[in-house]
Amino acid sequence: MKLSAKNVQAVFEKCLSVSQGELDLLPVEGIMGTYDFRKSKIDEHAEDIYSMLKELPLEFQKHGGGGMSFLNACNNNAGEQWTGLHRRMEELFVLGIAANKVKSVMPRELWSALPGGMPYYVVL
Repeated sequence: MKLSAKNVQAVFEKCLSVSQGELDLLPVEGIMGTYDFRKSKIDEHAEDIYSMLKELPLEFQKHGGGGMSFLNACNNNAGEQWTGLHRRMEELFVLGIAANKVKSVMPRELWSALPGGMPYYVVL
């Protein structure tokens, strides 16, 4: 699946839980909040999530740069801007965290020491 704001939003909405009583609830902490996903939907869309993450710049990739600032995730690996919204970038990363394809390079309590106070993420 191509990395685009529309695709990220669509997958995010499909995977988001609509009821807190669901059995396969998977909470994921992002930058601005915690999101509850349905594990079954994350599993169903795992390939789409990973294919979009692989389109991020090489610096985000584990075997590229080993992690990069959230603030640089608005561009793809061709240097083209795929979104102007931090919200879409966060949606992509929390989907990646839920799918075990992304992790934060440093614990949340150390983010304030990073440029802009934003986390560095790595695509596994």
